[in-house]
Amino acid sequence: MLNNKSVLITGGTGSFGKQFIQTILVRYPDVKKIIIYSRDELKQFELKQLYPQSEYPQLRFFIGDVRDRERMVQACEEVDVIIHAAAIKQVDTAEYNPTECIRTNIDGAENVINAALKCGVNNVVALSTDKACAPINLYGATKLASDKLFTAANNIKGSRDLKFSVVRYGNVMGSRGSVI
Repeated sequence: MLNNKSVLITGGTGSFGKQFIQTILVRYPDVKKIIIYSRDELKQFELKQLYPQSEYPQLRFFIGDVRDRERMVQACEEVDVIIHAAAIKQVDTAEYNPTECIRTNIDGAENVINAALKCGVNNVVALSTDKACAPINLYGATKLASDKLFTAANNIKGSRDLKFSVVRYGNVMGSRGSVI
């Protein structure tokens, strides 16, 4: 499925992103390119130590924020698949910094959608959360809004060969912010 494809992972240095990179490298040895998109240069540096360029030439490290529309478009050039995992996901952080949560989780989702439409991406999969189902906090509300943006994007893709999908899951044991 991902062999001979270029894959962009937003939030690529987060809990999901790091595990997904490892999974791709094991299951899809012929992946063309994996672009790790995140705003955290320290986490990118640490990943580069795990995956040196000499052994993993398919990996690209792209500093950027999903809130930056132009940078998002630059990152999506010649990309086949986007896995959108970037988010402000800590409930208390979202409540204390509501505008930042909205900018990342909603505006960032819109930027990913627009970049995919503009750059000819074929598949976009957005990660969601169980907290988006009947949300009781800002994090859940922003992820619900993000989910609605991604599913509605299928209505505006026109004749493009592009599919927007959303996947939801619950707490992930051992991830940052997990209640377990």
